[in-house]
Amino acid sequence: MRSPLHLLAFDYGASNGRAIMGMFDGHRFTLSEAYRFSNDPVQLPDALYWDVLRLYAELQLGLQKASATFGAPDAIGIDTWGVDYGLLDSTGRLIANPVHYRDTRTDGMMEYAFSHLAKEEIFRQTGLAFMPFNTLYQLLSIKGSSLWDDIQKILFMPDLLAYFLTGEIGAEYTIASTGQLIDPGMRSWAEALLSTFEFPRSWFSALNEPGQIRGFVDSIPVVSVASHDTASAVAAIPVEGNEPFAYISSGTWSLLGVETNQPIRSEAVLAANYTNEGGVFGTTRVLKNIMGLWIIQECRRIWQREGLLLEFDEIAALAQNSKPFVSFIDPDAALFILPGDMPGRIRSICQKTDQPIPESPGQVARIIYECLALKYRWAIERLEQDILGLRLERLHIVGGGSQNRLLNQMTADALNRPIIAGPAEATAMGNVLMQAVALGELKDLIQVRAVAKESTKTSIFLPHNSDAWDDAYGRFLHYAGR
Repeated sequence: MRSPLHLLAFDYGASNGRAIMGMFDGHRFTLSEAYRFSNDPVQLPDALYWDVLRLYAELQLGLQKASATFGAPDAIGIDTWGVDYGLLDSTGRLIANPVHYRDTRTDGMMEYAFSHLAKEEIFRQTGLAFMPFNTLYQLLSIKGSSLWDDIQKILFMPDLLAYFLTGEIGAEYTIASTGQLIDPGMRSWAEALLSTFEFPRSWFSALNEPGQIRGFVDSIPVVSVASHDTASAVAAIPVEGNEPFAYISSGTWSLLGVETNQPIRSEAVLAANYTNEGGVFGTTRVLKNIMGLWIIQECRRIWQREGLLLEFDEIAALAQNSKPFVSFIDPDAALFILPGDMPGRIRSICQKTDQPIPESPGQVARIIYECLALKYRWAIERLEQDILGLRLERLHIVGGGSQNRLLNQMTADALNRPIIAGPAEATAMGNVLMQAVALGELKDLIQVRAVAKESTKTSIFLPHNSDAWDDAYGRFLHYAGR
């Protein structure tokens, strides 16, 4: 190999993006942030949009800054959040800014879909959890619009950015698998579903598995990595061999699940609203979407608007010093999906359920953190008792949320088992690992995970106060179901 390899990961999250250079010496990766930028949606009168042209401009600037600091990269990979997409016309021109998945245009679209194809049949064909912002419902929301007849290609966000960079059109499997348009057993487009909803087959490009070169920019290979950010994060979980494990990819969303060799489309998966999304090397990520730290992020935005300029570690410290187990919410309640006054919404829930009403930021944050940990317990129980029929002794927390020590400890306490936290940069690590696969430096998932383990420092959180958390869990189930 060329030593060391310099592999540049562009990791786009829902609130910011980073250009991270991964330097590979043949045994381990060292990651260095070359550039960071905000990702700010734009509210226009008709919809909430992503500013995709600025995001592409930031990619170009990130490439320049990384090259100036580390030298030209040996490859580039792009990952983003799921479900959202851009539309191209017959000339390859972008015909509309991509709409944000938290926009309200999909209101009522799930019900519309079920009137044409039963919910159970959609699940049988796609294996995907039912979320109102899935690509399926986004496309139904524009059916018959002025855009409809001009659409020639649909590109998910990382494929769109790669197209801007290389001029090559493609569809990477892991990102496509988030849309409720894929047959996870065949790892192909769900042809019958596309036909039922009258989506032209020509809109959807041939799928490629992660770890393939998509095109080139200035002779630099642009790799289709596991371009769904969670798929990249799961690829980088530092486990050895084929040992079973559960994971939480913790950030704006919390994605809790397991890695399997085949999708699981059982009644229990449907009942718990688990999902089957694509992983690397033919694997499937059977997981639950949990609201995650989005609620804390929105609380912080509201508090800042009110003049309370709190950093996330300060919010965690206030929560830690607040009284435990006072009131309970379901973090996945529908009213938490859209941006807005999260502290006010939490107080409203507590009032309606005759629970003590939190007033201070610490009290509000304490409820959020505790109820996230308790929701993780509920999700793990569904996974172990209803879906897999086995206990998962190893639970890894990766992603930015793995740096939240309070939530990590609460999770260990709520689940009454050790938690292994790290890496925080799991998505970027998975991105550069799959670039190394595309360049022939790594050959299989065991090698990928061995390098991830060699490159990662982790922390272990041991459980405490299991009796108190058992009691709190019973109360959580009572109030979260109301």
